[in-house]
Amino acid sequence: MEIIYSKQNPKVALHLIYRANEFYNIEEGHRKDIVDAKEFIQVSALKMKKGQKFKPHQHIWKDGEERVIAQESWVIIRGSVKCSFYDTDGAILAEPILNVGDCSITLAGGHTYSILEDETLVYEYKTGPYKGSEKDKIFIDEN
Repeated sequence: MEIIYSKQNPKVALHLIYRANEFYNIEEGHRKDIVDAKEFIQVSALKMKKGQKFKPHQHIWKDGEERVIAQESWVIIRGSVKCSFYDTDGAILAEPILNVGDCSITLAGGHTYSILEDETLVYEYKTGPYKGSEKDKIFIDEN
């Protein structure tokens, strides 16, 4: 897994890249938690066996936090995507290419995506609720 740290605060992980080939390192029937449990977005990689089941469950409502941030993840289904990851001050940190099966996770900092192929398919996951652009994001000058 690639971990991209802030240059402003080098102990803070801002972005993660989990590559499709990393699934081969997981023992069959197990999971690997990719994102630390303290984050708002939770992402795990699961390598499942035929017939494996999970105990039926329902998640319970929890009281919200006073201060939250939207965290986002992209999983590439078809095509390829160039990510541009930014630090908390708007400076560019990294520009990895994601291919089929790869996953990006933004915990903090900025990002943009450039689609490299026609008919690229992506699953996007974000924490919510979404209350509109003006309450969710600030835009970074791309110069």
